[in-house]
Amino acid sequence: MMVFLGVWGFFFSLLSLSFQFKYLLSALLSLEALTLSLFLVFMSMGSWGSSESFKVLIFLTFGGCEASMGLGVLVSLIRAHGNDYVESFNLQKC
Repeated sequence: MMVFLGVWGFFFSLLSLSFQFKYLLSALLSLEALTLSLFLVFMSMGSWGSSESFKVLIFLTFGGCEASMGLGVLVSLIRAHGNDYVESFNLQKC
């Protein structure tokens, strides 16, 4: 049951990421929902052996790093451009 819920969460967050890419904050929230649903799948499928718990811990570490880097990029882009519209970012100026 939890695997089914995690897979549905994965596909819905992937769908949300593909359709709501107007703001950078909504894209980052969709990525966090994707990470959370993958964590749910890993937790429900894992056998809680010694190597499985370390793999899940490494996955959570990378998820936390991704969240903090995304927030840092969001803050720096808002300071530089004044908004978080994805269409307003001109990467040729960087």
